[in-house]
Amino acid sequence: MPLRAKVASSVSRTAAALSRAAGRGDGSVIGGWIGLKIDPDLLAHLSAGRAIALISGTNGKTTTTRLTAAAVGVLGRVATNSFGANMPTGHTSALAKAGSTPYAVLEVDEHYLAQVLDATEPHVVALLNLSRDQLDRAKEVAMMAQLWRAALVRHTDVRIVANADDPMVVWAATPPPNHDHRIAPPHVTWFSAGQRWHDDSWVCPECGSTIQRSGDQWWCSGCPLRRPEPQWTVEDDGVVDPTGAWHKVKLQLPGKVNVGNAATALAVAAEFGVRPVDAVLQLGTVSSVAGRYAQVDRDGRNIRLLLAKNPASWLEAFDMADLAPTLLSINARDPDGLDTSWLFDVDFAPLRGRQVLITGDRAYDLAVRLEVNDVPFQHVRTFDDAIRSVPPGRLEVIANYTAFQDIRAELDRVN
Repeated sequence: MPLRAKVASSVSRTAAALSRAAGRGDGSVIGGWIGLKIDPDLLAHLSAGRAIALISGTNGKTTTTRLTAAAVGVLGRVATNSFGANMPTGHTSALAKAGSTPYAVLEVDEHYLAQVLDATEPHVVALLNLSRDQLDRAKEVAMMAQLWRAALVRHTDVRIVANADDPMVVWAATPPPNHDHRIAPPHVTWFSAGQRWHDDSWVCPECGSTIQRSGDQWWCSGCPLRRPEPQWTVEDDGVVDPTGAWHKVKLQLPGKVNVGNAATALAVAAEFGVRPVDAVLQLGTVSSVAGRYAQVDRDGRNIRLLLAKNPASWLEAFDMADLAPTLLSINARDPDGLDTSWLFDVDFAPLRGRQVLITGDRAYDLAVRLEVNDVPFQHVRTFDDAIRSVPPGRLEVIANYTAFQDIRAELDRVN
């Protein structure tokens, strides 16, 4: 690297280490921020010489990145932003901290995918899903798909691993009709991880007609856009690869959605030459991801943490949670988005029949929503009050982003 980049990388590592030592966080943002102030091209310099995978989407990025890093680790050392700092500052800090590694797997905020594509020149990009998220400050779903599509057209050499079940993702990964035919179309590998949340993909992003669905299939009623045939699919508790071989997936992570995340990880790792039979063994080593799915024993209660930040992810969280006392916590701080109206897009009926507790800055907004769904609840002011309010045994905790971090801090920042 140029001397300026070397200095910036060294300062980045030092700043991150000081932040961790001072108990001000894991340093995954401040180190990159300072490094980029010294050398605005630091991310590009740190990316050079590495085979890189970018993982982006509205939901599942952090978990899929952690699973992919484990799978690619079969080949050698992997740099990754494992704590979820998914903007260029976090990528820069992660690469600087890792030093020289042949591989990197980076989670990328969907808003920053175009910028990070330009800086890192990745080998492969995984596109997971697109749904509404923080609409008070974020782009509408079809606009985000358009940004992805425009970015990928500029990088026709990148290999794409994309979700065949999401019409927005399929459209984003497909060249526009007037694409220059002198340029080879992108290499796309399709996976099927399922898509239970459909409310953001009823309208075709190409022509505006309705999306029709039957079973696993979907198609536009007004243009040729339709579900492509996936090469990687989830079948029972395993994954079928492009050769038709079935691989049993034994995960420590709960829920059907994580088997889908595992299928994505195997598909991405295969683009680096990792055999599924080797990669699948590594997936079972992942037990928790930046506190997500962590289980902590306290005062006779086994507490499990689940992160849910938008309607699609709340739907999946209900699938993961056991039929046990459940604490819901909602904040509306800047990282969460200030608008809580999305609560009315979530069906809380699956919580009926269990003890439900609510807390957080916007607990009263949640209370109104639960009353609409006829879900009895108890309001508690603190996490300790919640623990004292439930009998010994399992306590499920489902929280949006800053509420999750608050509770994670109460449990000594469990990872």
